[in-house]
Amino acid sequence: MRVTIDHDRCEGHGLCTQAAPTVFSFDDDGELSNAFADADVPDDVAAEAREAVDVCPVAALLTE
Repeated sequence: MRVTIDHDRCEGHGLCTQAAPTVFSFDDDGELSNAFADADVPDDVAAEAREAVDVCPVAALLTE
């Protein structure tokens, strides 16, 4: 599974960083970043990543 961020939709609520801190964080510029942007999310954190997708209030996270 891959998760992508629609930066145009992201409003920086940070719920995804709380649900999946291994996957999502804010960079020094305050932009949301994905630790696995160019790779599949590892199985051991996939449930966290799905939770992050589900809790995003603006649907800025997409799964492939």
